Formats: sequence, C-alpha cells, structure tokens
Amino acid sequence: MSGTQRDLDGFEGGLGDALRRAGEEFTAEGRSLVDGGVARGRRRLRRRRAAAMTGGVVALAVVGLGAPYATGALGGGDGQGGAGVAARPKAGASPGKGPQLSAQQVIATLEGLLPKRKVSEQGGRGTADRGGPSAHLVLDDGRGKAAVGVSVGAVDPHGMEAKQQLACPDRTYVPYDSCRNETLADGSRLMVLRGYEYPDKRVDTKWWHAYLVTPDGYTVDANEWNAPAEKDATVTRPEPPLTVRQLKALVTSRAWRPVMNALEKAAPEPVPQLPARGQDGRTILRNLKALLPASAKVVSGRGDDGYAYVVVDDGKGASLVQINVQPGMSDLGDELFGAGAEVLPDGTKVVTRREPGEKGGEGVVMWTADTLRPDDLRVVVSAFNSGAQNTKATRETPALTMRQLKAVATSGKWAVK
Repeated sequence: MSGTQRDLDGFEGGLGDALRRAGEEFTAEGRSLVDGGVARGRRRLRRRRAAAMTGGVVALAVVGLGAPYATGALGGGDGQGGAGVAARPKAGASPGKGPQLSAQQVIATLEGLLPKRKVSEQGGRGTADRGGPSAHLVLDDGRGKAAVGVSVGAVDPHGMEAKQQLACPDRTYVPYDSCRNETLADGSRLMVLRGYEYPDKRVDTKWWHAYLVTPDGYTVDANEWNAPAEKDATVTRPEPPLTVRQLKALVTSRAWRPVMNALEKAAPEPVPQLPARGQDGRTILRNLKALLPASAKVVSGRGDDGYAYVVVDDGKGASLVQINVQPGMSDLGDELFGAGAEVLPDGTKVVTRREPGEKGGEGVVMWTADTLRPDDLRVVVSAFNSGAQNTKATRETPALTMRQLKAVATSGKWAVK
C-alpha cells in the first residue's frame, strides 16, 4: 500500500469508542449548460456536475446530470433545499416505523460519533421537519476549527438519483484529489470523495464528502471542510478533520438507524424516458467524434441524454468541445435567435459568440455556435482553449474554428428521424 493510500485510510485521532464499535458492527462494504444553484446534502454533487459544465449559454432548458437547487449544504434556512427532496414524503412511499426525533436528538447523534473535542455552532432539523433531518456544527480538535454536517434521507436504491450520487464525478468538470466507490458487506453502497469547495480552487477550501445508500433505501450524507464554514470563511487547517476512514465510519454507523426509521421510504423512481425525438448520449458522442476535424485527436469524452463532450488535442494543447442537442425549443426562437441571427437556406437560424470562460480558468475563452432548425431542434456547440473550464488556458484559441463549430452544429447527423 502506498503512503498516499495509508494517509487516506489512517485512523488519525480516532472517532471514539462508539464510532469504532459502530464501524465494526456495520461493516457495510455529478450536462446541461444551465447553471445550477448551490445544492446541499445529497443533491450537492449533482449541482456541482451541472454547474461545472455551464458555459456562457444560460438559456438551455434541459438539465441532465442534476437539477439546480438553492441554499447551502450545512442546513438551516427554510428547509426547502435539496437535502429535503429525498427525505420528504413521496407519492406511494411507505410510512416510517420509528418514533420521530427532534433536531436536538439528531444533533446529539452527530456529536456522539465525533472525536471528543470542542464543538460549537450546532444546528439541525428533526425527522418531522419538511426539510429532512440534518445536523451541523463546528468541530475544534486543536488544529483549527472545521465545519461538519450530516443529513439523512430516503431514496429509491435502484433509481437514477442513487446511481448519480454514488458515481464519482468526471474530472473534466469537477476536480478532486480522490474518489472511491465500494459495495459493503450488507449490500450498502458508498462513495467517498476528497474535493474542493470551488472547482477553480480560487480559495483552498477543501470539501470532503461521504454518501451512503442502504439496501432498504436510506441515505446518510456527511460533509466536512477545512474551514468553519463551507463558504466565505478563512481556511483554518490544511485538511478537514476526519479522515476518509473516519468519514466512512461516520456514515455507516448504526446510530443513524433510528433517524432512518422515522422517515418514510421513497417511492420507486419512474423509468426515465428520452424526450420526444431526443437523442441518447452514446449517439450524440459518436456523431460529435465523427464530425471533428482530422487534426482534433480525441483524448477523452462522455455522452449523456441530450449532451456530450470530448477533450481533443491537435498538438497545440487540450481543448474541450461540448454539445447539446435539444428538440422542441421553439420557445427560445425570439429570445436567442432574433435580430442579427444568420438564416441558412433551409431556414436554420445561427448565432455565434466569442466570450470569456465563466468557470474561473485563467485566460479561458469559449466559442459557441448556437442553432435552431425549422423543426425546433436546437444544437449548441462550444469549444474552449483549455481541456476544462476551470483550469487555465492551454492554448490561445480553441482547437475548432468558428467555421468548424458551425459545421458541426448544422450537420445533417442531428436531423430528426
């Protein structure tokens, strides 16, 4: 085992006897260019994936890897944030079989599972709260104050939300130091990620995150930072206080079972369907690759429903190219394709833009060809002079010229069949 791996797994300082016992007893072996809000809890990573992919085009209507949610990750507010979405009752859900717990009881559960150090600024919600149960506090172990928060909810364990939350994000859009997935002995699934609060790392606030889905459809989501607040707080220590192993022990503790039992189970998610005339990600990715100039060698890529991206390198540096293919977009015709839009002989409207990047990468620019066809199919292609929007420019201009971007966007490969 490498030194780095040992550092990840090291049980530094311990979580106390209760957490160690819990860990032994419960050895249970994020596409659209739309900018999402700040998510909390279990929606947080989906927001990061969606927001990280955002370019200058902010009017696209389809959100792919995750929907936008507002409010912060540590709870509080009006309880309308993402953490409550999975925790609130859903149509067809089974009622909770356990007694309701107060906010103070949930907070006490978190405190009991942490090292015996000074805690302050405790807050949270009980199991009857519409926002779902959660607890957050500031932990001071003598090495610097740090925010720690946990939320508990319910999700369809076989649904898309659970699958997306448990998947490690694409490094092209969400930078992180490490991410692991594992299936535990009892069938629970776990993802632990060591990442950053800001994708462009403009502030060295680290965000470490553990997300557990149990076989019976409950979730435990733990988050910690190396600062006393997730945002707008001075970094107080090199890393968050709990190690990866400690985070795992925290979310797998059986101490959360009474909280889970008080919640209604989530109803099964409906099987997702493509929009009418929609294209699946595999097809979009294949077509995008086929339309690239021969000089643009594909380094990596991915497709999702209605969306795909590739990172190409023509020998002059990495360049990200992304595309959205969206049917039924006539309502955006006047807003985005009014006066000044080029109209092709077949009636397709074309607008091009050259803009600065919006994700903090130094010197990054984004070139976009945005098209709307007579059958209301919108195809938007953007290219960057970097392999990712949140890293500094690797070249002066994108690997594709504006003419080439227009050729991709207007290709007959996107025609509705």
